[in-house]
Amino acid sequence: MRDTRQADELRPISIDTAFNRYAEGCALISFGHTRVLCTASVEEKQPPFLRNTEKGWVTAEYGMLPRATHTRGGREAARGKQGGRTVEIQRLIGRSLRAVVDLDLLGPRSISIDCDVLQADGGTRTAAITGSWVAMRIAINKLLADGTLTEDPVMDQLAAVSCGFVEGQALLDLQYSEDSQAEMDANFIMTPAGGVIEVQATAEDKPLHWDQFMQLKVLADKGIADLAEIQKQAVANV
Repeated sequence: MRDTRQADELRPISIDTAFNRYAEGCALISFGHTRVLCTASVEEKQPPFLRNTEKGWVTAEYGMLPRATHTRGGREAARGKQGGRTVEIQRLIGRSLRAVVDLDLLGPRSISIDCDVLQADGGTRTAAITGSWVAMRIAINKLLADGTLTEDPVMDQLAAVSCGFVEGQALLDLQYSEDSQAEMDANFIMTPAGGVIEVQATAEDKPLHWDQFMQLKVLADKGIADLAEIQKQAVANV
């Protein structure tokens, strides 16, 4: 169950932006024992549905390495089909990032974010979203620095964090031992100023009152603010 953290305290967070020497942007992000490698690749091409426009695109792919958990899971590529959870998470990452990017200012190019879960202990999607923003921000900073872009298309910062009720207590940033026993768990994707991009919330045991949900929102506000400062420092160190 809960480690020595307070109920409103994040797990130890670290972001390594130098892990990959080839990608235009990189963030190896750790939420406690959860570790996700996020890489951003810039390509001077558009998806087919944007051809003959000047609009850009941001998309994401997500996957878990075979031994990211206690037992080995086979590679989805070997099965020839992605699982429903994988598809749902990568779509979430992509649309969350697009919510804070002006695609017209990005121009006729694509940024692909690859999120590979190296180790999972709860909150892989929130770590992936938080790390993806850092990787994307670094990649776009390079486009601005070399003159490819003259205006910054990133409209806002973005982070994500989980919250939940475990044994009747509202907790921030659930690790797996907490998430697996939560009466309600929720993922908040937000801007530091409190803008809500998406919330995924599920009551596992019985319906919870709206006031209880708002307790989670208060925790999420604090968590997002703390993550935003860590993101800023990571980008500044590049």
